[in-house]
Amino acid sequence: MKKEKRIKKELRILGIDDGPFNKKDKKCLVVATVFRGGNYLDGLLSTKVRVDGTESTTKLIQIIRKTKHLGQLQCIMLDGIALAGFNVINISKLNKKTKLPVIVIIRRKPNLKKIEKALKRANKKIWKKKMKLLKKAGKVYKLKLKNKRIYFQIAGIKENKAKEIIKVSATHAIIPEPIRIAHIIASGIVLGESRGRA
Repeated sequence: MKKEKRIKKELRILGIDDGPFNKKDKKCLVVATVFRGGNYLDGLLSTKVRVDGTESTTKLIQIIRKTKHLGQLQCIMLDGIALAGFNVINISKLNKKTKLPVIVIIRRKPNLKKIEKALKRANKKIWKKKMKLLKKAGKVYKLKLKNKRIYFQIAGIKENKAKEIIKVSATHAIIPEPIRIAHIIASGIVLGESRGRA
């Protein structure tokens, strides 16, 4: 039986998170860090997406395809499946168009009924389309890390490999460094000082 290759500690991960925003804001800053495992920051990308908009997948594909780091990237890691409120990311499309596996990190197990109610309030016209995207993201897996549980969804990668990548990159907290640092940078730029937990 063929042995699976172990994950290298310095694999290149693109960690993506959005900055803070108000409902009055039209757009929201999105920061992507290029990380070697959970230890070294090698690069930084940024874009903006509309609050509760629909173009987050397209915007992410654009910045990833353009970056000079593309040839080195081995994985995309997202802090949640939506940016700027309910600008939901199509993780299957993101995986196919970038040819990179996608791991979505989720702090708490999603409650789809609560999310559906919030979506209906936020956008009555296209909530069904967004709900469909959320369901299409597939199974929510769990992982015990540092005596706590986190959850994740995947596209273009197997559960065990995703778990390995999460463990390798979660060096200083339960949240992997690529998205923890993306959060710190995004909130620092928007607010003048980083606030809140990643």
